[in-house]
Amino acid sequence: MPPHGSTNLLPFLNRLLKRSLLSDREQGEILDLPVRVKQAQPNEDFVGLGEKVDHACFVLEGLVGRFDQNSRGDRQITALYIPGDMPDLHSVVQPTATSALQALSTSIVLAIPHAALREASRQHPAIAEAFWRDCMVDSMVLAQWVVNVGRRDAKSRVAHLLCEMARRYGVAPTAGRLVFHLPMTQWQLADAAGLTPVHVNRTLKALANIGTSFRMKMVQIDDWAALVELGDFDPTYLQDEMEPEERIRIVQ
Repeated sequence: MPPHGSTNLLPFLNRLLKRSLLSDREQGEILDLPVRVKQAQPNEDFVGLGEKVDHACFVLEGLVGRFDQNSRGDRQITALYIPGDMPDLHSVVQPTATSALQALSTSIVLAIPHAALREASRQHPAIAEAFWRDCMVDSMVLAQWVVNVGRRDAKSRVAHLLCEMARRYGVAPTAGRLVFHLPMTQWQLADAAGLTPVHVNRTLKALANIGTSFRMKMVQIDDWAALVELGDFDPTYLQDEMEPEERIRIVQ
């Protein structure tokens, strides 16, 4: 891999451009950010709870989970990150990790120095604005996860989570049907939904009645509309289909 981001950071740039307006020069600054490549194995924490970091992490390949835990050490997945996401962009201003980042599958992560991100933001305020907006979307996703765990039953929780991941992976239904790879186990799915593995197993059997299955890390949905209705899924919070006039540029 090259010593600088370039093509590797293109998915992150594309994520930013969904919600922000950036000039060619500003886009080039993002693509030229220096990176250090790290490979993380399944269940490996690459950012530890309470660790003070000097870089932010960009997911190039794999699936990453954010974990928080109680005083007994019991963990809960509070967010999932796919290729193109930067799970801890906020660490640029808060470098002490208040939650851990763990690879849920074999993952390649690019570490981008805080110093480089700060300098890009200082030189180009529109980049800082794009980073700010990206962090805002993360907070909107977290709010939906709180509602999901706190106010939906087991079937609706899992349905909502599967709908969200399908949307984030960019998988569009064809004639109401879609299939996508979700590289996590039923145990991890249970953790993300705030359920026990046994309960998730029963829930997946119930979802089979509307044509939804999760086997061998593959999700198959035969009736997208039914799953969306069951999960009470409204993708607006993902902010992934903003019209050009909605991508307001504060800095001129």
